Amino acid sequence: MLLCAAAGTSLSAVQAQTLSIEQARAIIAPFYQALNAGNDAPALVNQVTAADWMSCGGNEVCRSRDQVGASIASLEKTVPDLKWEIKDVLVSGDRVIVRGEATGTPTETFMGVPPAGRKFRIMSIDVHTIRDGKLARSYHVEDWMGATRQLSSP
Repeated sequence: MLLCAAAGTSLSAVQAQTLSIEQARAIIAPFYQALNAGNDAPALVNQVTAADWMSCGGNEVCRSRDQVGASIASLEKTVPDLKWEIKDVLVSGDRVIVRGEATGTPTETFMGVPPAGRKFRIMSIDVHTIRDGKLARSYHVEDWMGATRQLSSP
């Protein structure tokens, strides 16, 4: 388990906020269920996130939970067998770091690549801040360029 103290915060205050791995997994599990095809993404995202939750990707572009739920639902139409799996979970105070893996086979044009029956497998890294048992903010990076390379190769 990772522990770090923010400037001006005592180590004991940070330790008091630290989640166990089991608590962290229970909190984040519905979010990763939402990422898997065949689930009600908007409802699951709303269940696990605070009303003011934002999901931030590259260049600090952040989206609300309504935008994220709709985006996941749209992605699942293009990749109907999308599966997102939690590979590792680390906890640092109120932060949960997840190494995930996504796989899927697009049935429609995906990031400019026409469907050809090829499957992709990519890694993702997510850093979630937990507040009152819900995701309060998430930062994420996915290897979508790796997915397009896999889908484009003969």
